[in-house]
Amino acid sequence: MVRGLSAALAAIALWAPALGAQAAPKPQIVTEDVARFYRVYDAAGGHPTAEQLDRDYLAPGTPGLHQLAKLRNVTGARMAAAIEAHPETYENARRCLAVLPAVTRRLTAALAKLSALYPEAKPAPVTIAVGRGRPVGITEPGGVTMGLEALCAADFMNPNLEDRFVHTIAHEYGHVQQSPAQQALDPGVPGATVLAMSLMEGAGEFTAELISGEVGDHQHAAWTRGKEAQIEAAFVRDEDKTDLSAWMYNGPGDAEHPGDLGYWVGYRIVKAYYDRAPDKHAALKAIYEMADPKAFLAQSGWKPAGS
Repeated sequence: MVRGLSAALAAIALWAPALGAQAAPKPQIVTEDVARFYRVYDAAGGHPTAEQLDRDYLAPGTPGLHQLAKLRNVTGARMAAAIEAHPETYENARRCLAVLPAVTRRLTAALAKLSALYPEAKPAPVTIAVGRGRPVGITEPGGVTMGLEALCAADFMNPNLEDRFVHTIAHEYGHVQQSPAQQALDPGVPGATVLAMSLMEGAGEFTAELISGEVGDHQHAAWTRGKEAQIEAAFVRDEDKTDLSAWMYNGPGDAEHPGDLGYWVGYRIVKAYYDRAPDKHAALKAIYEMADPKAFLAQSGWKPAGS
């Protein structure tokens, strides 16, 4: 094992027990699964078997890892296959180990800030683990679990790895605060319009900026510059559609054809609502308990750029 990796794993190990032993602050930022994965991975020379991963990594895992495994079919066999198919993903993810202690410190402060601004905030744990290369993460009422290797590989996002982790996780933590109705929104379900889904994701982006200093989708700022009026006029035309393909979950894209622009427009609407509200606590409550996207849009005062 290289010296830099040893130091990084040692730092992670120091953080995880310390946080687990304290009653405050809440929620916890849990990184112990990452340290355990790389112990198993290195002991196997970078080629752990399905049995080794099941027995030594997944079975003793944290509740967050077990939730990821259950919801996204993360098994020892699937992880072993992913490691053999894409060994670079797991090797390159080592570069993200070094930032985890700083990520933990910054996230602890960010989540405490949300609790100060919004005392009703649910103190759910955040787990950083290793999966089968995807998804980047899952968010459930019980907490957030992020895949270290998947987020580390998302180089279309913020080039600063520490910032990428902090702002993306802060976005996901915003989803934990949303009402069950918002959390149940998914493509194809009743009410999942372009507007509703964009506001749901926009609330996550706004939360990230509010508590960590920047949105999760860092790339949108540059990709949308000078195109704001065109993008937002198209959004207004499509806001009632249930075909999300032009706006949501359509890949990262690039500067010429940016993906997930619903996140960006939704963030701008949510930010307009918050900025306009005299009572910021009440504004956060309205954002997280949003029941009527059309009414929220009207109350936000948001208008497409140039209109």
